[in-house]
Amino acid sequence: MLRAGVVTGHGDDLFFLTIDEILTVLRAVPGRQDTGPLATVATRRATYEHYRALPPLPALIRGTVDPERWAADPHRRTDLYDAAGEPPPSRHRPRIPGAAGTVEGSARVLSTADGDGHLRPGEVLVTTVTNIGWTPLLPRAAAVVTDSGAPLSHAAIVARELGIPAVVGCGNATQRLHTADHVRVDGARRTVELLHGPGDR
Repeated sequence: MLRAGVVTGHGDDLFFLTIDEILTVLRAVPGRQDTGPLATVATRRATYEHYRALPPLPALIRGTVDPERWAADPHRRTDLYDAAGEPPPSRHRPRIPGAAGTVEGSARVLSTADGDGHLRPGEVLVTTVTNIGWTPLLPRAAAVVTDSGAPLSHAAIVARELGIPAVVGCGNATQRLHTADHVRVDGARRTVELLHGPGDR
């Protein structure tokens, strides 16, 4: 794909085309390229950017979800969406121990690993779920809290390797906590406690 972008002079525009459309562009006569497939790029790129700006969808989806309607719901759950109806977020949702240890610190709520420049050493990382792309950030964190996850999830495994506390599967931590909240994370007891912050949520 990258080479085709260089050869045709259209760069990463080709990532918004299907393989058949890319082949059409590659087969075009030099200087008289068929711009048919390329005419769709602007609209597809705009659509991609629009959906990319929405919050990450829940890890588990049952039924059909409208991403925009879901994102607009102030009571949405980030761990589960059930089109047939779902219970409201519980203040006492069972949490899962990810890695033992207790830490107090300032929370940093991030939705993507792209925000790594904002995670300062010693902060408690709060996010929906982590994957291998988050690994370079985790050594900076004093603890990890995720909406989704289990004892063998990425966040739990890496936290144990780093020796930092982790509580995973919280369900709505990214909604209940905000950046700069002072929290206590106890991995063994599976608790995430807000010590003080705006409104003492």
